[in-house]
Amino acid sequence: MKLIFATNNQNKVKEIKAATGHRMDIVTLKEAGIDIDIPEPYETLQENAETKAKTIFRMTHENCFSEDTGLEVDALDGAPGVHTARYAGEQKNDADNIALVLKNLEGKSNRKARFRTVIYLIYEGRHHSFEGVCEGTIAEKASGADGFGYDPIFVPDGGTRSFAEMTITEKAQYSHRKKALEKLIAFLLK
Repeated sequence: MKLIFATNNQNKVKEIKAATGHRMDIVTLKEAGIDIDIPEPYETLQENAETKAKTIFRMTHENCFSEDTGLEVDALDGAPGVHTARYAGEQKNDADNIALVLKNLEGKSNRKARFRTVIYLIYEGRHHSFEGVCEGTIAEKASGADGFGYDPIFVPDGGTRSFAEMTITEKAQYSHRKKALEKLIAFLLK
């Protein structure tokens, strides 16, 4: 089963391909010959994911999906949320984003947070969405060299290490993205 994944983020591609294994043929935008950066102007993960999938479907008329993920920190009133990638500015720099979250949490005892992923699928012309959530906490400082984004400061509930200290297989046991993807796979394979 072939699906175009509407993203240019190679880290997300790597996670999705690892999670699907041989059950699906995940085609990246680059592999599909598409060179486009789709804006994410909306205030919800759902709207951003939907827009990306609809854009690629209009261009290709092929089965496709997209995703949008946000880190929601309770003590920051859900921020960075939908602005996760650009929290510290349009340069989308992971280190700057992490530094700003840690700075904004100084002196706060509540470090509860979650990653939320929305996957939007267009399959045989029908539209579907799937959500995955991973609850956890924000560590006092960054640790680990694997992963991407906020992985060095996010410790999932039930875990003792940050996502960046885990292998991709270990992270998948908790992953918000994998939870949403498993719902998509279950839907497609039913």
